[in-house]
Amino acid sequence: MVEELLRFNAVLRFAVFLAFLSFSNGAALSSDADIPTNAQYFNTKTRYQDFNTYLRENILAINISAVKPPAPTCTPVHFTIIARHGTRFPTAENIKKIAAFDDLVKTEANGDLSYLSELKAWKMWYKEDMAGHLTETGREDHIHLAQRMVETFPSLLTKENLQGGRVKFITSSVPRCINSTLSFQLGLKEWFHLEGSVLVGIAGVEFPYTVNDTLMRFFASCERFVETVLNNPEAAIQATLFKNGPEMETVQRKVADLLQIPYDKFTADLAETGFYLCAYEWTIRGLNSPWCRLYDRADAEVVDYASDLGLYYKRGYGHKIDSMASCVLFNDLFNRLEKAANEFRAGQPVSEVVTVEIGHAETLLPLVTLLGLFKDKTPLTADNYASQLNRAFNSGHIVPYIGNLLAALYDCPDGFRLQLRVNERPVEVPGLDEFSPLFKDVKEQYQQILGCNQEISEKRVINSSIKELESQPY
Repeated sequence: MVEELLRFNAVLRFAVFLAFLSFSNGAALSSDADIPTNAQYFNTKTRYQDFNTYLRENILAINISAVKPPAPTCTPVHFTIIARHGTRFPTAENIKKIAAFDDLVKTEANGDLSYLSELKAWKMWYKEDMAGHLTETGREDHIHLAQRMVETFPSLLTKENLQGGRVKFITSSVPRCINSTLSFQLGLKEWFHLEGSVLVGIAGVEFPYTVNDTLMRFFASCERFVETVLNNPEAAIQATLFKNGPEMETVQRKVADLLQIPYDKFTADLAETGFYLCAYEWTIRGLNSPWCRLYDRADAEVVDYASDLGLYYKRGYGHKIDSMASCVLFNDLFNRLEKAANEFRAGQPVSEVVTVEIGHAETLLPLVTLLGLFKDKTPLTADNYASQLNRAFNSGHIVPYIGNLLAALYDCPDGFRLQLRVNERPVEVPGLDEFSPLFKDVKEQYQQILGCNQEISEKRVINSSIKELESQPY
């Protein structure tokens, strides 16, 4: 009875959430001809379809050439997709920064900039009660992701498997993740015509989900990570140095000159805020706003790198504990794959053919790092920006909104094979140099970290030298 009440409350909250979206998110998406020139540099605020650009033409398109099975004779057995939530509103902290930036422009900006009147006429519409919540666009993100997954794995993500409880949903407790999960489910309901109809009094089918912060928010429960990285200013000193360095100062002064605001009033933080205001207006409202015109490509690349440096040292390869904190999720993933393989091998029905897990950018980045993906030969630092323009560790390419890691297990004539895909694109398993290696080879490749736990880390977590970072296998 209690579980049913909780489920009803969640669905009710989702209905209220949809009503909230229709009220607060009235602007329709503009045409793709009006895409900001800097859209690919919006870092974690990047639209999924601005990375997978073929989706601009058809949001349900499947890149068939990129998602082939290992061989025509291979049969899909199971897949797990671990995805970030959809497009969200700015956090409370960023809403305050946007308000301060807007106020500064309105009170201090001068000169003959052709679009200055547009900047001053812009109305601050981001409110505290929106902070961090899923947007209407974010809801659609997951509806469409779900439907592309049906098209990609039609023999696994079926109506029968869905209704038979063989598709599992796991989510972070944060509302934008729960609502993303419900949106993913809604995409499946629409596809399989299970959504019901309020007009004729037919209730839609509800599917259970599990809130599991141990998996989806492991970073909050790893005390050593929180203490030595998140709460340690020295952990991301490279990001701080870059933010106070010549590249960011150039951006800061250039935008200040455009607005004719004194340098001492226009900080690097404000320069970043204006750039990401451009990003929010595009990803949330579909508007190529006048804020975007303040920043050219060179500016965008600098601000993007500044954000990547922070994530590299707090969620990526900067410190080994960053990725080791995701051990619980790494092992859970491989346990699911192993269980599916064992059931299939034994001739039993696979009890869980699909697992859908919804979390955060902070969920995915440590995991792909632990897997050894997107690792640059030279670590990112404050003084090698110019040589890192084509870096592998690019957050806008790895964790845009609904960024995802998919692990698909296939039964093939020569044994089980595993495909890893990031954002619906296949990636090679490091050290094996192939897109569909044998599952047993993958396990052997990762044998040193299979069974790892969050507390395993180097004693010198923060003082690791650049040379040591280069030598880390994962």
